[in-house]
Amino acid sequence: MKNIIIASTSTLANENYLEYLLPELQLHFQNCNTILFIPYARPGGISHEEYTTMARLAFAKINKKVIGIHEFEDAKLAVKKAEGIFTGGGSTFVLVSQLYKSNVMEILSETIKNGTPYLGTSAGSNICGLTMQTSNDMPIVYPPSFKTLGLIPFNLNPHYLDPDTTSTHMGETRETRIKEFHAYNTVPVLGLREGSWLDVKGDTITLKGDLTARLFRQNQIPEELESGTDLNFVK
Repeated sequence: MKNIIIASTSTLANENYLEYLLPELQLHFQNCNTILFIPYARPGGISHEEYTTMARLAFAKINKKVIGIHEFEDAKLAVKKAEGIFTGGGSTFVLVSQLYKSNVMEILSETIKNGTPYLGTSAGSNICGLTMQTSNDMPIVYPPSFKTLGLIPFNLNPHYLDPDTTSTHMGETRETRIKEFHAYNTVPVLGLREGSWLDVKGDTITLKGDLTARLFRQNQIPEELESGTDLNFVK
């Protein structure tokens, strides 16, 4: 049975890394002593080692050990044997490229679908959808495919921002970009605001956190969904 937390962000304003999620993670990873961390997204271009240290310090607060996937000779075997898995944020393009380069994408999807507890934040959440095409990230590398883990039957836009009505900025809004996606694709997109997450238990997907999420579907008016909403109707 799938057991997944898909969070819009790792860090809220004026808080430490993963701080707001730690109570949830204590329960989510309660049967895990060690978490396999996938640092491939490399936020700001930091090294795998630097990024793993960040995750290690956060999980130490709930008495969990963290080992980076780059520390193993066989990345696929590391995923298969993992007690729990966390993929952090950064560049979705870099993350997806490295998952394919390491031949990990397929086995990661299978392992999570078979019940290994998984946490994704930001880019690590983007890959939970059908494709990475609704990422906010610049295409700084060229992945062999936009297809991702397919853990949920729609796409995500983490860090979703509403238009600022007081701003004089005339550039595209997130809503505009998602409308551009829907000019060519029928896949629904959930705009997940910072501080919100999806709790996936088996085939049940529930919106959690204090904020609403914005659901975009092709040729339909966007819909606000309240926290606690069962998202199984989104397909």
